[in-house]
This record gives sequence, structure tokens and C-alpha cells, in this order.
Amino acid sequence: MSVLGKVVRSGVGRRRVQTPAIGLATMMAVAASVLGGSLLVVSGAPFADAFAKRHGAHLSMQFDAGEVGAGQLSKSGHAEGVSSAAGPFRTATVTPRSDGASPGWPMTVVGRGDPGRDVDEVTLLEGRWPTHSGEIVLSADSSLIPTMGMELAFSQPSGGPTLTVVGVARSVTQTADAWVVPSQMQALTAPGTGGYQMLYRFTDASTTAQITAGGRAVTRSLPHRAVVGEQSWLTVQKSAARDTALYVPFLIAFAALGLVMSVLIVGNVVASAVGTGTRRIGILKAVGFTPAQVVRAYVGQALIPAAVGTALGVLAGHLLAVPVLAETGEVYGTSSLAVDPWVDLVVIAGGLGLVSATAWASARRAGRLRTVDALAVGRTASAGHGRWAARLAGRLLLPQSVALGLARPFARPARALAMGTAILFGTIAVTFTVGMGASLGQVMKAKAHDAADVVVPAPLPDFGPQGPGAGKQPEADPAAVAATIGAAAGTGRYYSAATVRATVSGLTGTVDVVAFTGDASWGGYAMVSGRWIDKPGEAVVPTPFLAATGTRIGDIVTLNGLAEPVAVRIVGEILDPRNDGMQVFTDASNLAAAHPDLAETSHHIAVMSGTDVTGYVNALNRDLEPLGATARTGGLHAGGDMVVTLNTLSVILTLMLVAIAALGVLNSVLLDTRERVREIGVHKALGMTSRQTIAMVITSVVATGLVAGALGVPLGVVLHSWVIPAMGDSAGLRFPVSVITVYHAAEVLPLALGGLLIAALGALLPAGWAARARTATALRTE
Repeated sequence: MSVLGKVVRSGVGRRRVQTPAIGLATMMAVAASVLGGSLLVVSGAPFADAFAKRHGAHLSMQFDAGEVGAGQLSKSGHAEGVSSAAGPFRTATVTPRSDGASPGWPMTVVGRGDPGRDVDEVTLLEGRWPTHSGEIVLSADSSLIPTMGMELAFSQPSGGPTLTVVGVARSVTQTADAWVVPSQMQALTAPGTGGYQMLYRFTDASTTAQITAGGRAVTRSLPHRAVVGEQSWLTVQKSAARDTALYVPFLIAFAALGLVMSVLIVGNVVASAVGTGTRRIGILKAVGFTPAQVVRAYVGQALIPAAVGTALGVLAGHLLAVPVLAETGEVYGTSSLAVDPWVDLVVIAGGLGLVSATAWASARRAGRLRTVDALAVGRTASAGHGRWAARLAGRLLLPQSVALGLARPFARPARALAMGTAILFGTIAVTFTVGMGASLGQVMKAKAHDAADVVVPAPLPDFGPQGPGAGKQPEADPAAVAATIGAAAGTGRYYSAATVRATVSGLTGTVDVVAFTGDASWGGYAMVSGRWIDKPGEAVVPTPFLAATGTRIGDIVTLNGLAEPVAVRIVGEILDPRNDGMQVFTDASNLAAAHPDLAETSHHIAVMSGTDVTGYVNALNRDLEPLGATARTGGLHAGGDMVVTLNTLSVILTLMLVAIAALGVLNSVLLDTRERVREIGVHKALGMTSRQTIAMVITSVVATGLVAGALGVPLGVVLHSWVIPAMGDSAGLRFPVSVITVYHAAEVLPLALGGLLIAALGALLPAGWAARARTATALRTE
């Protein structure tokens, strides 16, 4: 090993506090950067690969067969800007009954002779494509569990066919729930109903504006009311990457905090090493080291722990990223995703480059020192700084040890500033994490709608055939249950909610239609904009529904797949991430004719003030038992793996930032204490006790901790107000004020005192060392 290498190794081994601080700071920054960068780059890769390979449709459009003919639609495939088109295909919205079970959920069936090739090539995952009437291929994303050989009976139109499942397939742009041969469509379509589907690919389709322009071009020569729905590939793409994209703003924030902390810690450690090692630098130069070699020695002492931290950070980033991405890859049939190598290379190069530049800037002073001057300088700090602060503190009615500690930051203002900045970022991280936890709690509350004191859950839906000998469980009559609740002593407000499935023109799959009986405005539904429903014919919907359908407040949407179409006007936008936001909330009277049998009904109750909830539930259950229903306390609580993951990640990254901040304080106080060892010896010789010594050292960080905490809390609030809406936007959601404004006055003061806590934790170890130092040993130290 070269002499320079020995100097570097010796410096790394000697700094038992500074070395782990650099490694931990770099590890945290690199892990967050790798995870965030990977999710940003590859979260949409499975969809993009499948879309390119299967020639996905840039725009799928649904047309009313009563307004436009197949010949006119075929000509639209030659419109300006269209590179290729498929269709027209006949479509129908039908409700199947599988193997004698109760009716399932409505689905969109398309008549298509083959899987296609040039536009929206449907991928067969199992079985084969239908070759004659009586056969059907189900989408892997269908609400039915696709099983080969399963029989689906269609009672609408009257005397509808029974079809056998011969295959399972997937359309990358989700153009249908099932496919049959074109000749089968006549039996699935009642006279005067049904529609056509056209699939288009455009020469330019990378933006929403280009898709909109393409849609106008293909419909320019068609009747005005011919189009009843459409779906852009950009909407499907955003939905595919929604779960992983949610993490990106959050991780960018922590990566930025980590990078700033890395720069701060590295710069502080190297600058402190140069300041306290002046005599050693002089010796190195005296034995022949050039200024450049001295600088390289100190840069190397920072790069070694930074390199170890970078390696661990890359490993941690991979371990966290791959499970998040694996599920997305499986959906589109691609291999398990891994972090792109270039993301690793960029993060590694960026992290180590930043450490090198920071260390070099701090070590330049070592190269400029003259050998004679360096050899002549001792370890004692200049006594000229902060005298005015010491005199002012001495006049205060405080114990002398406390006064000495309060004046200490002014003796080393640059070091106090570096320490305060570390505490500042630690406080920002804690404030942000507390706020994010509260915001996610509000989101989960909106998802669960758990404002009710008592709930009578809906019976489980019948998804398919029962096992041998299994009888159908009797369903409680919703009206009888509601009457029992209304008559129960202690009942305050209550409402019923029934869920049915319907379709919306232009969208594949189904939407949940939640129909209320009674006023449900108090049930925990968080309004983003508009208002709650207050009369028949109105509905509120989540943000993703508006985005997918291209509608806004005031528009009318038609719900299909029921006994008859139901038109409702959108009057409000709410926060509800369930079912990817594809829900419609309306009054039950709107479905009276279209779906009179609302069996899947839950009942939500707010008891009167002063009523014992447990006693109320016990009494209500005695009345409900003959009806086959059961009440329980609390609302329909809902959690989520993603929320758990986000909270876990935020806690881990925050604890790392707090640990880094505490190590930064420890490094600064330790250096300061060692520089003042002779001064401490003098104080002890004059009668300072161990407790007073500890008080002096800890007090020296109090002012810095308080100021940093006071500044960190508002900055953490600002960071929260930027990241949370960005996370919502990534998930296709808009958040109401209740999700953003989560900080309360009772929380602000404890958070501000968090800076003081970080400072005190970092100062405890040096304070103990100073208290244990023997007076004689301290006085002999130069």
C-alpha cells in the first residue's frame, strides 16, 4: 500500500463518528434516488412494451348503431392522420349468469372474427379464439373469474344464448370484456340496440391534444350524436403506472433531503478534519507530501465511507423497487422488472461526484496551508470569537454552566450553522412524515367512509356456483332492516347504500353504482368540488371517473347494463380511490325502474348523543336476528398495502435522516469539546461538577436546536403541501382541503421542539465524555 493510501486508511479508521455519518447519509440519499428514479423510468415499461408489441389502439370509440352505419364508420379509418384502423365491430352490453348462479355484472362483448394484427392485437393467454357461435373468450381483466369450459347464460335479450368459454385473452388497451364471432352478436343484441366499435392508430398520438385532434378528424363526417363514448390509450397508460407513480414525488423529496444532508455532512466532516488536523497537515508536508496529495488524502477519507454507503444504498434501492414493480410486470405478461442499469450508473456517479466535489472544496484549505504555519498551530481554538456573547450571557440570571453553554455557538458560528442546518433538515423530515401520515389517514377515512357509529354490512355477493350441497343463504330484506333500525331506541341519523354494477359507453369493464336511501352526506364522503346530491337525477363521482369519461361537473352520463339506461347529471367530485375511482354515487330512486332489487345493501347509523354504542348494537342485533342481518360497531374500515408501504418507507427514511442529523450534531459537539478540553479542565479545577459539565455541553446546542426546529416546521409544512398533491396527481386523484391541511396548533409546538430533541440526542455522548474527563488529564492537553 502506498504512503498516501496508509494516510487515507488511518484517517478513516480514526474518525469513528464522522465515517459512519458520511456512509449513512450517502446510503440514504442513494437508496431514495435509486428507488425514485427506477419507479419513474420503468413503472410504465410493461404497458409500453405490450402496447408497442401488440399495436395497441391509440383511440377506441363507441358509436350508436341507430345513428351511424358500418359503411360510414369504415370510411372514418381513412381520415387524415389515421395510420391504421380496425372495425367496425358490433358491440353489446349484456349481463351473464354463470353455471346457474345469480346474474353477474354487466360486460361489454365485441364481435370480432380474429385477435387482430395491425390494431389492438388481442393476446390469448389460455385456450383459443372462438370459431363459431356458442363460444366466447373472456378478458383476463373481466369481473368474472375466467374458467375454461364455463357456461355463461344470457337472458337479455329475451331467450338469449348460452355460451361456452373457450379462451382467456387480454387487450392491452382494454377494448372489451369478452369477444365472440361476429355472427353471434345478433343473438346478443335486442332489436334497435347495440353499437359499433372502431379502433384507431394515429401518426401522432403522444399527447392528449393529438388524440383529441385525431378524434375530431375521424368523426368530422359522422352524425353529431353518433359517438357515445371513447377511451384514449394515454388514460390506460396512466392507470397502468398509477400505483408505482404514486411513490415518485414522495421519494424525490426524500432523495433531495438526503443529497443535501450528504453535502452538508461531508463538507462539515472534511472541513472539521482539516481544522483539527492542522499540525498533522504540516507534518505531512514536511515529510514530502505535495499540496495536491494532501487534498487527495482528505477527499479519499470521505470517498471510502461514501462508496460503502453508495453500494448499500443501491442494494437497498433494488430490494425496495423490485417488489413494487413485480406486480405490474405480471399483469402484462412481461418478465419481472429490475432496475435499469443506467439508473444505477447515474445515481452512483452523481452521488460519488457530489461527495468528491464537496470534499475537495472543503479540503482545498489543507493544500494552501504553509508548512511552517501548520506546524506552529496548536489545537486550541481562537479565543477571540464570541466574547460579546459570553459577556452578555454572564449578565443573565442563569447558572454559570448554562451561560457558558449558551454563548458557545457564537465562538464557532460556522460550525453552529452547519450543525443547525443538519437539525433543520431532520426537523423538516419529521414534520413532513407526520403530515403525510395524517394525510394518508384522511385518504383512508374517505376510502372507508367510516363516519358511522354502527353499520349493518351488506351480504356477500354470489360470484359463482356453490359447491355440492351448498344452499343459497337467505338475504335480509333491506326495507325490513331499515324499518328495524328506524324503530330502535338511540338511532340518530341513518342511511342505506346499495351497490350494483353498470357500464358507461366508451369504457370497458364496469363501474360501481352506489345508490343511497336517505341522506348520506354525513357518511364521510370528502367533497373535492361541487356539492353533494340533494335530489333524484343527480350523482357525484370520483376524479378518475371524470378523467376516464372526459366529463366534468354539470355533464350527463348514461349508465347501461341495467334493465334500462339511467341518465344522471354530475353535480360533485369526491375523493374515493376504491375500484380505481370508477364509481357513481346517486339516489336509489334513480334505479327504481332499472334495478328494483337492491339486495347488496349496507346500513349506516349515527347514534344519538349519550347513547352507549355497544349496548345499542346488542339491542339492535336481537331485533335483526330474525331478519338474518347483524350489526357491528364502527364503519366499513378499509386499509391498503400501499398506505402501509408508504408509511413504512417514510418512517424508515425519516429515522435515517434524524440519525444523520444527530450524528452531525455529535460530530460538531465532539470536535468542539475536544478543542475545549483544556478549558473544561480549568472549569473543573475551579469547582465545576460533572452534572454542570453535562449541562454546559448540552446547553451549547439548545439555541441552535430551537432555531432550527422553529424554521424546520414551516418548511416541512411547505414540503408536505407540495408533495401530497403531486402524489395525488400521480394517482389520478385530486385531494380536498381536509387531506392537505392536516397540521394543528397542538402539533406544531412538539414538532418545533423536535429540533431541540435531535440536538440534545447528538450532544449526549460528548457531554458524557467531557464529564468523565479527569481534571489533571484535561489540563495537560495542548
